[in-house]
Amino acid sequence: MSRNPHTTGSASDGRPLGRRGFVLGATATAAGAALAGPLSGTARAAGFGYTDDGSNYVIDTGANLVFKVSKSNGDLTSLVHRGTEYQGYGGMNSHIESGLGSSTVSIRQSGSTILVSVAYGTLRHYYAARSGENNVYLWTNKADTSVSATRYIVRVRKGLFLNDEPDSYTYAPTTVEASDVFRKSDGQTRSKHYSKLRVMDYDYVGWTTGGVGLWIVRSNHEKASGGPFYRSLLRHQSADGGGLYEILYYGQNQTEAQRFGLQGPYVIAFTDGGAPSSSLFPGTLTTPWADSLGISGYVGASGRGRVAGVGITGRDTAYPYTVGLANPAAQYWGSARASDGWFSISGILPGTYTLTVFKRELAVHTQSVTVTAGGTTTLNTIAIPSSNDPGNASAIWRIGTWDGTPGGFKNADLMTYAHPSDVRAASWTGNVVIGNNETASFPCYIWKDVNSGLLVYFRLTAAQAAAAHTLRIGVTTAYANGRPQVTVNDVWTSAIPSPPTQPNTRSLTNGSYRGNNHTFTYNVPASAWKTDTSQYNVLRIDVVSGSGTTGFLSAGTAIDAIDLLA
Repeated sequence: MSRNPHTTGSASDGRPLGRRGFVLGATATAAGAALAGPLSGTARAAGFGYTDDGSNYVIDTGANLVFKVSKSNGDLTSLVHRGTEYQGYGGMNSHIESGLGSSTVSIRQSGSTILVSVAYGTLRHYYAARSGENNVYLWTNKADTSVSATRYIVRVRKGLFLNDEPDSYTYAPTTVEASDVFRKSDGQTRSKHYSKLRVMDYDYVGWTTGGVGLWIVRSNHEKASGGPFYRSLLRHQSADGGGLYEILYYGQNQTEAQRFGLQGPYVIAFTDGGAPSSSLFPGTLTTPWADSLGISGYVGASGRGRVAGVGITGRDTAYPYTVGLANPAAQYWGSARASDGWFSISGILPGTYTLTVFKRELAVHTQSVTVTAGGTTTLNTIAIPSSNDPGNASAIWRIGTWDGTPGGFKNADLMTYAHPSDVRAASWTGNVVIGNNETASFPCYIWKDVNSGLLVYFRLTAAQAAAAHTLRIGVTTAYANGRPQVTVNDVWTSAIPSPPTQPNTRSLTNGSYRGNNHTFTYNVPASAWKTDTSQYNVLRIDVVSGSGTTGFLSAGTAIDAIDLLA
């Protein structure tokens, strides 16, 4: 699995952490591992055990952590580390979704493990404590749509960690959009949606003061949706406090149906300020101690399989490649080795999956693969046909690269952690001349009400102007059915293309460009071109749609690449 190259002691932009810095990341130091990792033995720590205070089960891990679980609804009502209460803001507890109703809550101790079980309708939720650890292990089994359970949120008291990052609110915010995007007085925008990261880029999320770290280490997301490149909110802060999330299913800009079943373990982990131990990370964490606990839907290591590929040919080695597995019940992924495309994905539930090879985020190959419990499915070298990669086509000119992302286009990097109206954004308008820094000059997003009608200037040779050519526009997602219609030299206009299937929620304004990659093709006749080779041809790109509202919520689309084929 890909790891985010953050190191303990630095923020996500490389700045040293202050007393109340906080990070999202994936790399643990040896010190962090020693502080936060699961114990290898089964010896019980002094003080390990639980009591009943009448309203809650009180669990002492025998380390520096005592937490309480409500006996009536399964809420996490207290989270005390080294004598400091971290849980709670606004009178609310930490819990599934916004809290369950009356539930059946039970507790039992099995050697060095204490398990709290919560039953609410068809939902089953679990908290586990291990002797001598500053961790809480959680599982959630959502069996159907009868119960709303799309997240677990750890609510953290105000004032414990810094509140000034992209996914924070500000103390005196001005609302920009809906009730979850805000603008500071300096013009920078903030929102809980602005995490910057794809799910494959992080293993944990949280904060550190330098002396204590509070984290959620995510699960393997096998029952989540959206694949390795999906983006969702991970945490937030406001004047009232902060929240850390494990997203079980998220509907914003979602490309897949909801999956059901057991998700976890995900871990609430305290450290002495460092990153959580890598032994807790998805793909690394093993829980043989949970095999006999009776957790609903639990499948241990012996009931899972592995897929390994000896290599992938036909790759463009300038790009990273990812291999994904998906079916209606589960999803997995792993990185292909840069040198030869070798990959290995383990911990897979038995079944038949669609295997997809991605060039960065663009699907360039699919095939079926079957996984059996306890077995390894070994695949011979996968050969990507040249025609499967649109970047291999000969082009007269090309803006951007065919990789399934708007990377390289104007404002593309900023849009994963800011609103399009942010003061840091370059102008969304402006025309482009081929041969003059065209990719960096072309905006990553085009909206009907903001910058529709962008012009691209280019020259053709006499031979090129004498022939018809195919124009391609690749998009990564669209809002409100926004799609491109093109006009060449004001003499030829394409038909309005049909809208491809895309998510029906906000996307371009909440930090996500990832939808369903789609390529629009336009067959431009020779009669549309200028015959004078000294003159510029002019391509106009308009966004058309009968949906959307105004401004940045008008119909729009995100651009992957644009080219005119030879």
